Amino acid sequence: MSALLTSVPSLAPSLAPAAGTTVGNPAINIGIFALFVVVTLAIVIRASRNNRSAAEYYAGGRAFTGRQNGIAIAGDYLSAASFLGIAGAIAVNGYDGFLYSIGFLVAWLVALLLVAELLRNVGKYTMADVLSFRLRQRPVRIAAAISTLVVSFFYLLAQMAGAGGLVALLLGIEGAVGQRVVILVVGVIMIFYVIYGGMKGTTWVQIIKAVLLIIGAAVMTLWVLGKFGFSLSTLLGEATSVSQSAGGKDLLQPGLQYKNPVDFISLAMALVLGTAGLPHVLMRFYTVPTSREARRSVVWAIWLIGIFYLLTLVLGFGAAELVGASAIKKAPGGVNSAAPLLAFELGGEILLGIISAVAFATILAVVAGLTITASASLSHDIYNTVVKGGKATPEEEVKVARIAALVLGAVAIVGGIFALGQNIAFLVALAFAIAASANLPTILYSLFWKRFNTRGALWSIYGGLVSAITLIIFSPVVSGKPIDPATKKSPSMLQGVDFHWFPLDNPGIISIPLGFLLGYLGTVTSKEYNAAKYAEMEVRSLTGHGAEVATHH
Repeated sequence: MSALLTSVPSLAPSLAPAAGTTVGNPAINIGIFALFVVVTLAIVIRASRNNRSAAEYYAGGRAFTGRQNGIAIAGDYLSAASFLGIAGAIAVNGYDGFLYSIGFLVAWLVALLLVAELLRNVGKYTMADVLSFRLRQRPVRIAAAISTLVVSFFYLLAQMAGAGGLVALLLGIEGAVGQRVVILVVGVIMIFYVIYGGMKGTTWVQIIKAVLLIIGAAVMTLWVLGKFGFSLSTLLGEATSVSQSAGGKDLLQPGLQYKNPVDFISLAMALVLGTAGLPHVLMRFYTVPTSREARRSVVWAIWLIGIFYLLTLVLGFGAAELVGASAIKKAPGGVNSAAPLLAFELGGEILLGIISAVAFATILAVVAGLTITASASLSHDIYNTVVKGGKATPEEEVKVARIAALVLGAVAIVGGIFALGQNIAFLVALAFAIAASANLPTILYSLFWKRFNTRGALWSIYGGLVSAITLIIFSPVVSGKPIDPATKKSPSMLQGVDFHWFPLDNPGIISIPLGFLLGYLGTVTSKEYNAAKYAEMEVRSLTGHGAEVATHH
């Protein structure tokens, strides 16, 4: 850190008292972290007292109101990528970084208009319930479960990588070994949340975290604007001039990050269409008692998420002006350190500790939500339907879900160690691309196309999944990007090798239309079709007649 201070004069005076190896005071940071973890664990244990039935474990007993669920959805959706990744992307790339915020927000309109209420009416616990409603259970559930696991894994990678970088910055852990230990600790706490708390405990953690995150971001936004006379244009102008005087580019000009317009369109397609196919977001609609509450919860979520993404604009440009892009890039957490460094610049050790604890809470809550979704898919879709032929008792299902959560937690820890140092907003965009390619075509065809059948579902899920993952593996994201002079490293995941042949960072522009096309081709080349089941599904999705109702014990 001392080297960082000497190389960035603008930072030196303000960070001088803490010019050790870290930002802020590790004791204060650990204290605030520990306090948060203790409080949330107490809430999880209290909420999980009556987690006996499958409905309690997977859907929180369907006892949450639209407002509570809306806040929890915001908590689930405003991940480390939204807070740390986007703030960093805006600080370094200006206008291009803000496009993530716009894409993530617009995506909610797709989710509200096309899937929220209909899914709530048709399904029970998981996305596969909807897909297999009128198709052959066994193959469709296996395909949906595989897709859920893959999307959840990519999303988990992003959160765990964010946790490693963030805590490393706060505790002054420079070495990779220390960061790996941090990822291990985060994984263990998260596994406890899921195994003991189920959906109810996880939802309460998400509600607390959403409230803290939005308040924390609002306080920092007002603080930053206060330094510039509450004038957004003054802030944008000064951030741009600071960037240019340091040899950087004009932050208000498009094209800093996406020089290729096709690359940008591909990313935008993944962001806008991905949300409606994200299994952990879809699963939240089952925690409310009625379809009306499902609608209400999305309206609440859109307001909260929209306000938060407007705040990221000020936080990103504030970090660019007050901290500086080169200082952000050189910090232990890389681009993801922008928001914590800005907090330290504004309010010193205490604000840094609080904002970082909120970011840490963000990671824990989202990781818990992802893990419960993936474990529910394994136990409900694979174990009960495929292994037990639909005859498993709810108690057996919940037991298997808990074992699955343990295994998935271990996989997430290992994956997070490999993903250290990547920009997490960008890793999440890959998860969105896979969700939009494999899940969204199948969900929309299932709900709206009468002819749709099992072959169409399998072709679109597996086709979208395989094409998206193949293109990611052979893209510049994994190998082949030139070395960045500031960090002396390539932005690609693998250093020193180059086997990429696909030119775009995000596969969305190819894999999403391919998922829809394969679903269509699979359907029209097969005669299988169940008209009665489709009629039943249509009535149920639009009216809620026969849908799962709330269970109160």
